[in-house]
Amino acid sequence: MRAWQVVRLGDPASALELATDVPVPRAGPGQVQVEVSACALNFPDVLLASGRYQVRPELPFTPGIEVCGTVTALGDGVEGFAVGDRVLGMPELPHGGLADVAVLPAGQAFAAPSELDDAEAAALFVAYQTGWFGLHRRAALQPGETLLVHAAAGGVGSAAVQLGLAGGARVVAVVGGPEKVDVAHELGADAVVDRLACDGVDGLVAALREACPDGADVVFDPVGGDAFTASTKVVAFEGRVVVVGFTSGEVPRPPANHLLLKNYAVLGLHWGPYQTRAPELVRQAQHEIDELVAAGLAQPLVSRRVGFDDVPGALADLAGGRTTGRVVVERG
Repeated sequence: MRAWQVVRLGDPASALELATDVPVPRAGPGQVQVEVSACALNFPDVLLASGRYQVRPELPFTPGIEVCGTVTALGDGVEGFAVGDRVLGMPELPHGGLADVAVLPAGQAFAAPSELDDAEAAALFVAYQTGWFGLHRRAALQPGETLLVHAAAGGVGSAAVQLGLAGGARVVAVVGGPEKVDVAHELGADAVVDRLACDGVDGLVAALREACPDGADVVFDPVGGDAFTASTKVVAFEGRVVVVGFTSGEVPRPPANHLLLKNYAVLGLHWGPYQTRAPELVRQAQHEIDELVAAGLAQPLVSRRVGFDDVPGALADLAGGRTTGRVVVERG
């Protein structure tokens, strides 16, 4: 079968090679084999290629952590699925989704909503699960609160905007550039701040204070760096800052005295471990996300669909911040 493989660690353009004779992975006990229809690209795929992710498979391996496809075989002990089912979920590395066939743990596979096409369904799982756990499990977002979302035009950020609005929050979106401002408005954000139009951190803080006059009750931050610093200046009394990632490359160091004086909390979210430590919560979250999809309140923002041959360039664009929403590889 065809598969993109990381053969050396580095940026996607140099790390990835397309192989055409890779053995088809078979479903072992508790697994389902899936013919991949679409694979959504995620920032962890970039980190995997460069060796900077917390999981480091042996070379060569196939990245692609999120797919939609059709079940073609069931491993021993698998119940609740049948050959021909349309599913979404996370493949088990080293046999990721940037291939013709992938293998998913049955406990991490879910029926793909009929309201979504394959590319949209491929982009539903990771971003919306991250948003749901960040906003509801960690921050306990309440209706009427103000939610501040950084990187709001990105994959995870756009999901957080939709989930916040569905939860009854007033959503303030932070983006970078006029095109992304338009995207945030289209998502329904109540206010949008273009960080690139601000004069440094102080300018960003001033713009956020104008957009959040009573402070931000919840901050959803996948960026770190200056975004985190600015957030601590505008977080409300008893507010919650949810740290989701560090796409800026700068890991912030929260000042304990500032947390004490302003009575706010900094909460970490590493969503991955919930799949094994609390799978029932993941299933509950997916059920609620599916209900939002059915109600028209959640729909992955797939801004770009690329062919199988275009993977390295698409990942490079994702790494360079040149994308909005989700970029999805459709397997032709």
